[in-house]
Amino acid sequence: MSVVLDMMTVAAVTAGAFFFLAGTIGLLRFPDTLTRLHALTKADNLGLGLVVLGLLPQAGSVRDGLKLVSIWLLVLLAGATVSQLIARAARQGESHR
Repeated sequence: MSVVLDMMTVAAVTAGAFFFLAGTIGLLRFPDTLTRLHALTKADNLGLGLVVLGLLPQAGSVRDGLKLVSIWLLVLLAGATVSQLIARAARQGESHR
């Protein structure tokens, strides 16, 4: 059973790393601020979710698992808030040009 959990961990963390890489490529390749922001936030949220999902079977206790999930939820909340602020600032900057 431990081997199966280890394989699931490796698969989920690898998939999460792939989404982090995809978000980084989107950040470097897309033409404007809003599309870059969209690609980065979506990919990072999904990537972190997959990493947390992969680490949950390795958590030593329910408390550790809840810590992982709470960190992910806080990052989701902070990411959405900061993305909104960056998008608003970018839109206001475009209207002043």
